[in-house]
Amino acid sequence: VQLQAFGGGLVQAGGSLRLSCAASGRTFNNYVMGWFRQAPGKDREFVASVRWGDSSTVYADSVKGRFTISRDIAKNTIYLQMNSLKPEDTAVYSCAARKGTEYNFWGQGTLVTVSS
Repeated sequence: VQLQAFGGGLVQAGGSLRLSCAASGRTFNNYVMGWFRQAPGKDREFVASVRWGDSSTVYADSVKGRFTISRDIAKNTIYLQMNSLKPEDTAVYSCAARKGTEYNFWGQGTLVTVSS
């Protein structure tokens, strides 16, 4: 399984960014795809996930109402639309995949910097 995330960058507070994660290497029908982030000096934290089969979603409380995760089956890609960004959203964002209870496939991160 290969996951490649891109779309990070520098944005002002209140702005928007969309991250993409291209997945390859197998079919993902039974997988859950997730976004995680790690800010400087902090532990990695869960942001959002989407179940590939039925597109059901889960969000961290800190991003509910601001971020939207989605998947495009035809493109084998998941997205993270981030609106109303805050400086505390600054982090390296990574995508990951799991079939069981643990995420065991990870892509490289993409840096999101939100300026105040």
